Amino acid sequence: MDHWPKDVGIRAIHFVIPSMYVDQTDLEHYDQVSKGKYTIGLGQKQMGFCTDLEDINSLCLTAVSQLVDNNNINYSDIGRLEVGTETIIDKSKSVKTVLMKLFEPSGNFHVEGIDTTNACYGGTAALFNALSWIESSAWDGRLAIVVAADIAIYEKGNARPTGGAGAVAMLIGPNASLVIERGLRGTYMNHAYDFFKPDLTSEYPVVDGKLSIQCYLNALDQCYKSYLSKCHGNINLNKFDSFVFHTPYCKLVQKSLARLYLNDYLNSNSKEMDYPGLEEYKNINLADTYFDRDIEKAFMEHSRSVFENKTKPSLLLASRVGNMYTPSVYGGLASYLCSIPLDNLPGKKIGVFSYGSGLASSMYSIKIVDNELAYMITNLKKCIDKLEKRIRVTPEKFTEVLEIRQKSLHQAPYVPVGNKKDLFPGTWYLSNIDELHRRYYERQE
Repeated sequence: MDHWPKDVGIRAIHFVIPSMYVDQTDLEHYDQVSKGKYTIGLGQKQMGFCTDLEDINSLCLTAVSQLVDNNNINYSDIGRLEVGTETIIDKSKSVKTVLMKLFEPSGNFHVEGIDTTNACYGGTAALFNALSWIESSAWDGRLAIVVAADIAIYEKGNARPTGGAGAVAMLIGPNASLVIERGLRGTYMNHAYDFFKPDLTSEYPVVDGKLSIQCYLNALDQCYKSYLSKCHGNINLNKFDSFVFHTPYCKLVQKSLARLYLNDYLNSNSKEMDYPGLEEYKNINLADTYFDRDIEKAFMEHSRSVFENKTKPSLLLASRVGNMYTPSVYGGLASYLCSIPLDNLPGKKIGVFSYGSGLASSMYSIKIVDNELAYMITNLKKCIDKLEKRIRVTPEKFTEVLEIRQKSLHQAPYVPVGNKKDLFPGTWYLSNIDELHRRYYERQE
């Protein structure tokens, strides 16, 4: 169809990470667990976190303002603004309405879009909304911004090392560097209580760990099956140059790549020729394999080189910042783009799997084209460089910060006690909350 806008997708990406982190080896010692439980068992190196100076509004303010500043665009160029998050601080007022503060000087109040919420999937739903707007009769020719952000923290226990925080803002429009392949999308939705937040007085979720893993892997199977049904010809992992995943923790991503390899094996008509050494598994039932350690081990080993080449480069941010919830999968995308030589990127095909508990999931693909690609990568690498400029704090200080966050949640009036000097320049922060729970923000110079 010749009326579609050309090369619709992601034109720019900007990432925001917390300025402080705790090292996972320090956390292992502090929690008195076996050495390597977090660093090897989970595949995590560091975990970023926010003090009471930052909330979901401030993270999104920082991400959007810096995206606009770094890409030479005006707020008047934006016709749609979508927010994906599960970090809820108000049951009525959306984060998007707070972000309109940035648009006031331009006089642009004609901006469609609103918040989307479902665990870690909200950012992907927001992206799909923006893409649909650009390819619809409602499109007015302007660009869209999608911002996904979350603060992921857990109560003391086994889940706490899988926390993190961050935000990603993406500029969406035609003539993009990262073109979303039209018509190639697999989606799987279902009802499950694998992870949810029923207590509005706490930032901590309720997690059924075993069910959560099963739901994630089943959704991956179903999305892959659905995606492949939209393709022409024999498609498998060999047709992708990279595959990025939502990343609760890095070891699960390695298992997920092995899971797709298992799917390819079962789909193959020439198993013995294409997958030597796996003959004993040719008659297994996929639904019976979620917790089969022998199968998991066999397919992780056989797919190791595929993982090293196609997925491990996407884990840079996840391993050093942690689980960012809605921005997580896009952290994988950014990490991959910054890990591959620029000249090798054009023409590559990236598979993307996004998952949100409860549950919602989708798989789609991106084709990289050279539409100002170098400029995008240069800006992304500046975001990645901030990993080396963060402040390392002790587990004791980290625990203290989380206790302050929990105790101050919903307090009004309230003035944050965090040190503004610890923030990166250009960071928006919460300056105070008045007696009517109205929040006010300033920008760190």
